[in-house]
Amino acid sequence: MSSISNVSTLGIDLATNRFGITFHHFGLAVRSPGRAFLFLKALGYREGPTEYDPLQAVNLAMLDHPDMPDVEVIWPGDGPSPIGALLKRSDALVYHLCYVTDDAALTVSAIEAAGLSVMQVAEPKPAILFGGLYVSFHYVEGYGLIELIHAAPAATSDVMS
Repeated sequence: MSSISNVSTLGIDLATNRFGITFHHFGLAVRSPGRAFLFLKALGYREGPTEYDPLQAVNLAMLDHPDMPDVEVIWPGDGPSPIGALLKRSDALVYHLCYVTDDAALTVSAIEAAGLSVMQVAEPKPAILFGGLYVSFHYVEGYGLIELIHAAPAATSDVMS
């Protein structure tokens, strides 16, 4: 986000969207993806590739639909994962909303300037599912967990090979 312009590099009008973010997807945590895939495909969703992300210790699949929001289906890998505790209480749960930003630090500052408390719960890491773009997770008090996709590509040396 630029202080000179009222439009971010993502084309967002900062006069109406003070956080400079655009919605990307819902994050659906599941113990096992079979039934979630069955339900989403019956709604007309198309399944993308399935990936294991070792930095997040989870399996991932993005499903898209021409008329509905994208859904990222996330399920545990073989070891401990960040979603393990969530899935002890439920076999499926929409647990995060994801947004794209061109400057995560400015986005967090803007959320805080609006009077909301923000706590980073996961440091930025390159995400396999998003071509090595960095993602970070933040808890916004009174709203919930958000994932920010950092739209600026990471330096080649920073991305996992």
